[in-house]
Amino acid sequence: MKVFHSFVLIVILAAAPAMAQDILTADKFFNQVSAKYSAIKDYSATVQVKAGKQTMAGTVIYKAPSLLRMDFTQPASQVIVYDGQSLVIYVPEFRAVLSQQTGSAGAPTAATGEGLRMLGRNYSVAYETGPNAVPLPGAESEQVIRLVLSRLTVAEGFRTIVLSIDPARYLIRRMEGTTLAGDLISYDFAGIKLDQGIPDAKFIYDSPASANMYNNFLFSSEN
Repeated sequence: MKVFHSFVLIVILAAAPAMAQDILTADKFFNQVSAKYSAIKDYSATVQVKAGKQTMAGTVIYKAPSLLRMDFTQPASQVIVYDGQSLVIYVPEFRAVLSQQTGSAGAPTAATGEGLRMLGRNYSVAYETGPNAVPLPGAESEQVIRLVLSRLTVAEGFRTIVLSIDPARYLIRRMEGTTLAGDLISYDFAGIKLDQGIPDAKFIYDSPASANMYNNFLFSSEN
């Protein structure tokens, strides 16, 4: 019996390194998702944004490396366009166009290769419950792997970010950010289509002639 126990112990010890190699850590999984987005040429999706009691809905298109456009149906006709150098927001309720020059240092969206690399540098990454897929809250028929990102510096605007990721496609299904004030902002992406050859012209926005223009509404471009 002692010989048998010793044999079992040796087998377990010998298998331990192989089992450890098979474990996909949260950091490795996050890096795989980041690599997936880095390889994407363009994508389109429907998006729902929730911020407190406010809900927004529409479509989003992205083209590497930095073109982004969101056209909303709720609120109707609202538009957000980013070209890597400037951010333009049309707010139909006030017939106002908000423009901000960001320069090459403008922050990319998180659902891009560069955006995820920035998150990887500024946040620690952990599984919410483990490496296995779990039901997506509110859409329990969908299975996702949930990562919790916790800020490493006080300079970050979100205390934590939770990414719900489709384990088959390595695509972000939902992003939930908790601000320093404790407010929750979430982005739900659905119907994601990749590499369709979206032309640059899709990201050109001609604002209504009657809209009021407000330049550098966030900060002076000289600062």
